[in-house]
Amino acid sequence: MTKRIKRVIGFLLIILSVFLAYALFCNYTGFGIPCLFNLITGLKCPGCGITKMCLSLLRFDFKSAFNYNPAILILFPFFVLIFLRAMYVYIKNGDLNLGKAFDIIIYIIITVLIIFGIFRNIV
Repeated sequence: MTKRIKRVIGFLLIILSVFLAYALFCNYTGFGIPCLFNLITGLKCPGCGITKMCLSLLRFDFKSAFNYNPAILILFPFFVLIFLRAMYVYIKNGDLNLGKAFDIIIYIIITVLIIFGIFRNIV
């Protein structure tokens, strides 16, 4: 169990480091990773605007963050819940089987994101 806790902490530190490095890079250069879906189709995917949303959140500009990607911002608490559950289950059992309730939540999130992706390109 201790080994799994160390792995989770290491994973979190790597994710946090990459996120902060990318945020600093975007903030100072104004460049970010372009959306390949948007480049190929000209349409916005459900994730378009996440980088700008996150940078707005780092400035505590919630209105701009919402404007960049309202679906991801609204679903963020569910992402955190799933992530925390995954860490807990991994530390406890060594696997990532979250259970049926979380599977249903994940399917609902996917459905909402697909509907949002379609809707944001129609309107």
